[in-house]
Amino acid sequence: MRRTSRNFRIRGAAGRHGPVLPSRRAVRAAAALVAGVLAVSLTACGGDDDGGGDDKGKASGDTGTTVTLPKLDGQTLEVAAVWTGAEQKNFKQVLAEFEKRTGAKVTFVPAQDPIINFLGSKIAGGAPPDVAMLPQPGAIKQAVERNWAKPLGPEATKELAKNYSQGWQDIGKVDGKQYGVYYKAANKSLIWYNAQVFENAGASEPKTWDELLNTAQMVYDSGVTPFSVGGADGWTLTDWFENIYLSQAGPEKYDQLAKHEIKWTDPSVKEALTTLAEVWGKKDYLAGGPDGALQTEFPASVTQTFTGGDQPKAGMVYEGDFVQVNIGETKAEVGTDAKVFPFPAVGDTPPVVSGGDAAVILEDSEAAQALVTFLASPDAAGIQAKLGGYLSPNKNVPESAYPNEVQQKMAKALVDAGDDFRFDMSDQAPQAFGGTPGKGEWKALQDFLKNPSDVAGTQAKLEADAAAAYGN
Repeated sequence: MRRTSRNFRIRGAAGRHGPVLPSRRAVRAAAALVAGVLAVSLTACGGDDDGGGDDKGKASGDTGTTVTLPKLDGQTLEVAAVWTGAEQKNFKQVLAEFEKRTGAKVTFVPAQDPIINFLGSKIAGGAPPDVAMLPQPGAIKQAVERNWAKPLGPEATKELAKNYSQGWQDIGKVDGKQYGVYYKAANKSLIWYNAQVFENAGASEPKTWDELLNTAQMVYDSGVTPFSVGGADGWTLTDWFENIYLSQAGPEKYDQLAKHEIKWTDPSVKEALTTLAEVWGKKDYLAGGPDGALQTEFPASVTQTFTGGDQPKAGMVYEGDFVQVNIGETKAEVGTDAKVFPFPAVGDTPPVVSGGDAAVILEDSEAAQALVTFLASPDAAGIQAKLGGYLSPNKNVPESAYPNEVQQKMAKALVDAGDDFRFDMSDQAPQAFGGTPGKGEWKALQDFLKNPSDVAGTQAKLEADAAAAYGN
């Protein structure tokens, strides 16, 4: 997968990209975000900025009390997640609020990736956590198939239906039954840019693919290479493809390809690869050319875009909201020096590809059901939203709960996608095809980056590897 948020590669959302799926990440299609200058600096995972609003206490992350919870004095719960650092610290503030409201005692259990293996060990030892945060639909399905996961009760299901689009509800279901609440999400449909480079080039934020190509030419003409691509990490390349394919082919085709119900030799794949080659096929558009891109790992693809003054190695870099973590390793300030726009529309609508982490009950109890009900509410999400480094698919979390304009826009794009968002495709695929370095989709797209003229050969290789991995 890629990073999601947890890893803040985190690998992607995970391993490969950052955090999100157990070692992978995560998807969606939304309306264009508000254009314009992002003047607010982002404090990654911090809560000391003055962005957001003061409306009814929301600046402090308080969305009020929208959900009624039972009194649980004397009851204890364990919650397992792979989150570390600020991400874990911020989530613990959410758990502390649950303790305050209910009287229950909640312990956070640090897990390792892949979390399914970690949970298997805990369950075999007779000590499963009550609730686990699972990073991909496949992990929820595995937990159900192994009889680990317990269905959500009526209160949690009601809260989920009130606050989430049908699409986000559905990816937490297995065989039509609700098992997961996607508490955290990643917006992986963003292009970050060096504000000084754009200013020098006279470029503005593009909204369509053709406008992106024109912007790239303007940046190139100003003396700066347009794009930085972390091709050494194959997951970044799958994300490029997924955004183009979702916008161009549409959600239905995306779903079919994700399940291998249509072949990678389908004309829609040819069209997406041909479109992708409009960037990858121009050697001068890539920092270091194709060979350099294939030697550049994801973190470096970000940092080299925001170092070097007004002559960085590239003017733009594609990836999700977690890019802000890597920008934090430079002197650039998000919102001032480093800005962001939604991945441009290739077809009728701009894509929003996402990943996320869902709360799943392993040990059913009144307290576990209450906690998941709380996590499905804007009360819980609002607390973590104001701390930074977090996005919620909960449509009733006010934009003002987020600490600054940058994160408000990312959250808006995610929610505006409604039911048209899609989860990271490679994270839905068997690991042998969608998540293994040097193999499957990662390797095929790395080869395509090196030789973007070989569309047919790339399709044939993708189909052969997919057929072997899916077994059909």
